Amino acid sequence: MKAFLILEDGTVFQGTHIGVEKEVISEIVFNTSMAGYLEVLTDPSYAGQAVCMTYPLIGNYGVCLADMESRQAWPDGFIVRELSRIPSNFRSEMSIQEFLEQQNIPGIAGIDTRMLTKILREKGTMNGMITTNESYDLDEIIPKLKAYTTGKVVEKVTCPEAYEVKGKKEPNGAGKKVALLDLGAKNNIARSLAMRGCDVTVYPAQTKAEEILKASPDGIMLSNGPGDPKECTEVIREIKKLYDSDVPIFAICLGHQLMALATGADTYKLKYGHRGGNHPVKDLETGKVYISSQNHGYVVDMDKLDPKVATPAFINVNDGTNEGLAYTGKNIFTVQFHPEACPGPQDSSYLFDRFLTMMDEKGGNN
Repeated sequence: MKAFLILEDGTVFQGTHIGVEKEVISEIVFNTSMAGYLEVLTDPSYAGQAVCMTYPLIGNYGVCLADMESRQAWPDGFIVRELSRIPSNFRSEMSIQEFLEQQNIPGIAGIDTRMLTKILREKGTMNGMITTNESYDLDEIIPKLKAYTTGKVVEKVTCPEAYEVKGKKEPNGAGKKVALLDLGAKNNIARSLAMRGCDVTVYPAQTKAEEILKASPDGIMLSNGPGDPKECTEVIREIKKLYDSDVPIFAICLGHQLMALATGADTYKLKYGHRGGNHPVKDLETGKVYISSQNHGYVVDMDKLDPKVATPAFINVNDGTNEGLAYTGKNIFTVQFHPEACPGPQDSSYLFDRFLTMMDEKGGNN
């Protein structure tokens, strides 16, 4: 069946329908990862977006459900050059086509994804529609595309109620209690803490700071998540209360942006974002460069940072944008990239150990 991808600038790509037959309008973004398509599909940070994979063949090793990063897939649509329909992997439980159908996600294959990526790089991220309607009317569709916004997607992806992830009793983290604020958290964040011996309580995004602090956690984590950070006004107010406490805090991606906004800094939207498993970031303290996994369209504005509040800790080697902050006089550090992901494969996982050390120094070993 024919399918069409229509961009808000009027560009139309014709390809083949994949996934479920459903018409969607979404923000169109691209991801440069060569593998990890299941992790991409189940990353809550893609809520409100349709993802174009730049690698030309997707689905060749099938789907192993144990590798999912959350309870379901989140993108509105999936865009590929070629979809492998015959996976080859002893762990595979289904094809990517079957997974898209199961998760109610429409998509398009057979288009020139390189051309699409170039358009998004040159003109910036834009909205688009995936449809199988051959009688589409551009004059009718384009105003709808320009009007689309992702809205408050954090409320859509967060957990419905608090739950616990018990830690393996490793000596370095045994007994430590960590509160994880789920803004769209990937499973491997709680898993990375649990494997270091921490008991993790995962809280919904709307949880009040008082409830989290009342549980006397040794440390607090703010997770990744989707959308424009400035939409999260209520969450920002609660994060400011967490900042004012003396509890050590480690924040990732959206959590990093929200902590910056809570302390008076600003964020802005990148032209086309950073999405993929091959982004180099530099630790300004050590001078070392790490290969990182990233998925974000917004960054903290370094020109509006108050050094009395926070100083840059990491920068993106490609474009010089901010990738992390160290908070002055506070047991708080935040990063824009995903240390729980494994692109290096273990390049930046040491940040979780730094968080444990911070909790140790605070004396939080119950």
